[in-house]
Amino acid sequence: MSERIRVYKVNTENGVEVLSEAIKKADAIVIGAGAGLSTSAGFIYSGERFERYFSDFIERYHFADMYSGGFYPFETPEEMWAYWSRYIYINRYMDAPKQTYNKLYDLVKDKDYFVLTTNVDHCFQKAGFNKDRLFYTQGDYGLFQCSEPCHQTTYDNEEIVEKMIMEQKDMKIPSELIPRCPVCGKPMTMNLRADDTFVQDEGWYEARSRYYDFLNTHSEQNILFLELGVGANTPVIIKYPFWQMTNEWPHATYACINYNEAITPEMIVEKSICINDDIDAVLDQLLALQ
Repeated sequence: MSERIRVYKVNTENGVEVLSEAIKKADAIVIGAGAGLSTSAGFIYSGERFERYFSDFIERYHFADMYSGGFYPFETPEEMWAYWSRYIYINRYMDAPKQTYNKLYDLVKDKDYFVLTTNVDHCFQKAGFNKDRLFYTQGDYGLFQCSEPCHQTTYDNEEIVEKMIMEQKDMKIPSELIPRCPVCGKPMTMNLRADDTFVQDEGWYEARSRYYDFLNTHSEQNILFLELGVGANTPVIIKYPFWQMTNEWPHATYACINYNEAITPEMIVEKSICINDDIDAVLDQLLALQ
């Protein structure tokens, strides 16, 4: 789409005030959230936060950040799960350093909303968002699945991850804690979309159905597509559909908050609100105007 349609980087004049009014007038709000939202909330994968929790792995393997460490070909599953259990724990079960998601919830809690997100850190539910109004398209750090997969089921991992954290020594977990599929016995893996082995379980399909029902119900109403921190990695999930629906639906508005990356296509410039600023800071300003 970006190759066929001229895209503008825009910074709407008085954008916060304009967006505040759009939120107040909206019959419904669809939030599209990408990694930039969690980054704004303090989930940083490098620097001091990375060094605090992974100093031993950094010393041994010279990892530059958490993300690149996740692709390292560890020699044993015991060591791999020592790394990944920490990774999961601090990015899924620990609270975000800042109250960004809570601020977003306070902003929309009295509106008719739905959330579509590629984030896998569970921050929306922890902030109070109704789980029946959430569609996590790319998985959840809190779920395991069979690596094969031999069946389309996911499993909560909080208990086993905590055991891995408590019992690991010298960057290895005990062998008996290596998670294995209860059906076929093969290794378990994270329920994260990376290839065609990603498990879309019953809950995934139910959430997708609720999302499309929400869109169909509000397509003729005053609907606001609020995109937060969505980058260029997977634009076909949130960004491009938001642009298309804003273009086709008569009463739709597209709003994008993204630090130095707020863009909109030529076809909907007049229906767009773009704010090139930190999401957390913008949410503070929006709440002050409500």
